[in-house]
Amino acid sequence: MRVITGSAKGRRLKTLPGLEVRPTIEGVKEAIFSIVQFEIEGAIVLDMFAGSGQLGIEALSRGAKKVYFVDNSAESVKVIRDNLKHTRLEENAVVSNTANNAFLRSTRETFDIAILDPPYNHKLIRKTMPSLVEKMSEGGIIICEHERETELPERFGEFGISKVYRHGRATLTAYRRSPEEKTEEQSQD
Repeated sequence: MRVITGSAKGRRLKTLPGLEVRPTIEGVKEAIFSIVQFEIEGAIVLDMFAGSGQLGIEALSRGAKKVYFVDNSAESVKVIRDNLKHTRLEENAVVSNTANNAFLRSTRETFDIAILDPPYNHKLIRKTMPSLVEKMSEGGIIICEHERETELPERFGEFGISKVYRHGRATLTAYRRSPEEKTEEQSQD
């Protein structure tokens, strides 16, 4: 696992051993940042269910103004802090060892980009989105990584599906505020 591009390009990142953490594969990570490539510079980003922190670190490396890393695992938070130190990106990072909805209730921040990559088969996206949409900026985007078989609702509050991208077993569903209509799915098999 490494940083793809930007100021920390090529830096290798740690991850937790075992099956508890499922790092995003490089092709899916590239797809996420392709979706937000023109929005990342100067953005306030939320990396929810951060795991190793690789998605938020990629955002910082590409010029995000600030990234909030949220994970309820103390072990994951230690790995995130180590990875931030290794990439020298800790100055613009806020790491929170808390449950996702507790964080969303307590933060006063507004996010331009939110990336949700929860453990598969846990319905955590559905539980998190109602609180998250209230914390998004007017032009914000939420990207959810989930299993291909998982169907997410068309809308969460004012946010509706703007595009669905399929990459092997993983699917990325992008939500934006009041999209005019859902566009056709794009497959990257």
